[in-house]
Amino acid sequence: MRALTGRRVAVVGAGPGGLASALLLARAGIHVTIFEKDSQVGGRTKTVEAPGGYRFDIGPTFFLYPQILADIFASCGERLEDHVKLERLDPQYHLVFEGQDGISGTISATGDVGRLEQEIARLAPDDAKNVKAFFAENRTKLNYFKPVLEQAFHTLRSMASPAMLAALPYLHPGRSVDRDLKRHFADPRVRLAFSFQTKYLGMSPFRCPSLFTILSFLEYEHGVYHPVGGCGAVSEAMAGLAGRMGVDLRLNSTVERVLFDGKRACGLVADGETFNADAVMINGDFAKVVRALVPERHRPRWRDAKIQKARLSCSTFMLYLGLEGKMPDSLGHHTILLADGYEKNIREITEGTLPMQPSLYVQHAGYTDGGMAPPGHTALYVLVPVPNLKAGIDWSTLRETYRALILERLKLLGIDDLESRIRYERIIDPTQWEEDFAVHEGATFNLAHDLMQMLYFRPHNRFGPGLYIVGGGTHPGSGLPVIYEGARISARLLIEELAGARAAATAGIPDTAPLATSGEAS
Repeated sequence: MRALTGRRVAVVGAGPGGLASALLLARAGIHVTIFEKDSQVGGRTKTVEAPGGYRFDIGPTFFLYPQILADIFASCGERLEDHVKLERLDPQYHLVFEGQDGISGTISATGDVGRLEQEIARLAPDDAKNVKAFFAENRTKLNYFKPVLEQAFHTLRSMASPAMLAALPYLHPGRSVDRDLKRHFADPRVRLAFSFQTKYLGMSPFRCPSLFTILSFLEYEHGVYHPVGGCGAVSEAMAGLAGRMGVDLRLNSTVERVLFDGKRACGLVADGETFNADAVMINGDFAKVVRALVPERHRPRWRDAKIQKARLSCSTFMLYLGLEGKMPDSLGHHTILLADGYEKNIREITEGTLPMQPSLYVQHAGYTDGGMAPPGHTALYVLVPVPNLKAGIDWSTLRETYRALILERLKLLGIDDLESRIRYERIIDPTQWEEDFAVHEGATFNLAHDLMQMLYFRPHNRFGPGLYIVGGGTHPGSGLPVIYEGARISARLLIEELAGARAAATAGIPDTAPLATSGEAS
């Protein structure tokens, strides 16, 4: 790769996308400066220590498909395993299905196909016979869609790329994930074992495009991992490597706006000071951060009115509990309680009604990692999907009532006597996701991933001349491995633009000429 020593890029935000992009840009010889408003890297992918010695992941709690990040580290001459210890979980999680009269069944999800078939056979013997066929089909689907997820979609003609045309027969736009799974599994509980993962996108399996059956396949085929020390250990490792590669990381630094020279981004203002750059990359919640930093005239395809009408993911109600005592042996590292009437539960969230019989997810990291709580104590992370702020729910009134409801529902997992054992507690509701973490409308998983907000129709990685975005709000979408892939796309486009600009300058061509043909602005 051509070294671009002398070029300067400003990255706004030290989340997973910003850190991954910084590594790739630094490898290309670019001088990178990251501006992070927090005192810690990682964005929501960070691990915090609470009073009493409890440690919690704030957002993501597990690691999927580490190969992409391993490739990024390898391109920088390093091995990911030398920086982060990843423990593959088996079982990868426990699924608990609620019925009308209590628990109607469980599945200990595992990548061991034989054991998985046995688990499913306990609920639905005929469905167990189709597990291998589901895996084979999705192995093929992933092979066809992987090149699509690796390419940029910043021009309309990219929708007719060879990779896209090859993948079209596997897209089935008229099918949802659940409908696609009905071809293999009759029992709705079994279908949920392969479709609840759409919540990683903040979407319903009954609406989410059938493409995303590959999410569960990725888990079963490639594993679910726990980074020892929490997911923040990955962010810290990336930041450490970036520092050794010469990246200037400025914590507690608030960016006020992006600067432009004509149509081209040429720097930013942070903490009242101007920072000039050849390009700017924004890593943050798209609808919140880009609208705050980039004037409307520089985002003609994503004006305020369009952003306001964009379809958003759900939000989450969070409990971070430091508990005296241990958890029951039946509670594994990851446990998901799937509510009776799951489809009704999801429909309520989608339509803006707060579910009073909600599904929930529990992380008991101490099951694997003893460093997440003091001896004799437990750090418990509880996540409940709820409507985003567009629903108009008064959380100031309902917050304590909903907390009590969640504590009561945890008893279904055998977690009793919580109230008397709580030594630390933090709640994050949708209003705090927006106010404290700059998440638009509290939509934790960013823009929804329906077909008209994917690929070319999602905000482009190359957002305009000299301006790039990275993170869940751009292509390919949300989720750590997908964000890392998006970082590769955004960094590659930026490097190509700067390399073209330098070549043009060497040839005596005005700097704006190659940039005008490098791809249409979003």
